[in-house]
Amino acid sequence: MHMSKSIRLSEEAYERLAAHKSEDETFSDVVLRLAGERSLLELAGVLSDEEADELRAAVEERRSRRADELELLADRLEDA
Repeated sequence: MHMSKSIRLSEEAYERLAAHKSEDETFSDVVLRLAGERSLLELAGVLSDEEADELRAAVEERRSRRADELELLADRLEDA
């Protein structure tokens, strides 16, 4: 059995919550989804400096490869 509670929100808070809501979600679904997210500040210190550097390098490598792939695709489209 799910008990429900009523809460009051300011108009601004309601609008922000509604902006995150998809058609198939209830407001309870949205609150649970958003409350489960971690902020970047909560993640501070999770990785060592070395791990953070490795992650940064991996992200940069992936961005570079993706840019190269997009450039090749653009060249193919121009030639077509």
